Amino acid sequence: MANKYQYELTYVISGVVQQNQVDDIVRKINHLVESNDGDVLEVDEWGNQRLAYEINRKRSGYYVNMYFKAPGSLIERLERELQINDDVLRYLTLRMDAKMQRHYEQRKKREAQEDAEEAAAENGAADTEDTEDSDEE
Repeated sequence: MANKYQYELTYVISGVVQQNQVDDIVRKINHLVESNDGDVLEVDEWGNQRLAYEINRKRSGYYVNMYFKAPGSLIERLERELQINDDVLRYLTLRMDAKMQRHYEQRKKREAQEDAEEAAAENGAADTEDTEDSDEE
């Protein structure tokens, strides 16, 4: 088995394509990674954003950010697939070094902690409402 490295891939899909086409492209990229011995860790769709400059006469694009682990041999095939897809305007693949991986892990921990605090606050608010309702009776 080849060594798996962690990567961050950000790509921009043309803003003029329909949402179902966007979903198909994202699904196709995820499937390509998974079918070639890769593991998709996270897919974050940022949605339609205005481009900083016009690309192929397009002013907006649908941004997708993806974290995955895969062997290095997959990257060439993945980038080739992105390159030949006319709906993908730009892409950038980064192999995450130790500092990037630490930052990613810290962000995931912080998000999990915030989610736990929100859930606790919601449960606390629900408990407060329950006790207020029973006090009124």
